[in-house]
Amino acid sequence: MPATIGDTAPDSATLTDYDRQHLKTYLRLLDADAAGADWREVAAIVLGLDPEADPAAAQARHASHLARARWLIAGGYRDLLKPD
Repeated sequence: MPATIGDTAPDSATLTDYDRQHLKTYLRLLDADAAGADWREVAAIVLGLDPEADPAAAQARHASHLARARWLIAGGYRDLLKPD
């Protein structure tokens, strides 16, 4: 079962358990963004949201998770390399 998407992604200076559970989601968001995909389509396919039901909430969730994905590739990934 896929991990549940929260209203917002974490805003932590370190990688969280939520981030670890959503690595695949973050990568899919980054791929879609690089391809220029419409956020509504990405929210529906990747995040499992209905952007027609509540466009503002869906866009906010998408933006929050995409920002966290960008943080991850900008340096947050370093925490993945640390031994447990």
